[in-house]
Amino acid sequence: MTGAAIVYYSTSFVYLVLGIVALGLELWAFVDALRHKPAAYTAAYKRTKTFWMAVTGAAAFVGVLSIVTGGGTLGLFGLAAVTAACVYLADVRPEVKETGKGRPGNMGPYGPW
Repeated sequence: MTGAAIVYYSTSFVYLVLGIVALGLELWAFVDALRHKPAAYTAAYKRTKTFWMAVTGAAAFVGVLSIVTGGGTLGLFGLAAVTAACVYLADVRPEVKETGKGRPGNMGPYGPW
């Protein structure tokens, strides 16, 4: 096996691993967006649930395409998909999660009792 073949196979493996990690992030964002109620998005002053379902769903689709075509072949689209999923996970998810909790049952107007 020549040096060029070793470099080719090793970079292909690295791209495949990165594609799988990116797909995991994108699927996590999509499933999490699916879990929350639509009212939680508007209460957190984020876009609608439909918008985030479309964004994270498109990101997951691009991630699946990237894996199916050999990993790393959808460079700019793959980067945009991972960025969209990371924006959801870092910015939208914490706000929607906090808003969706509501108040616990043993909370009074001035704190727990």
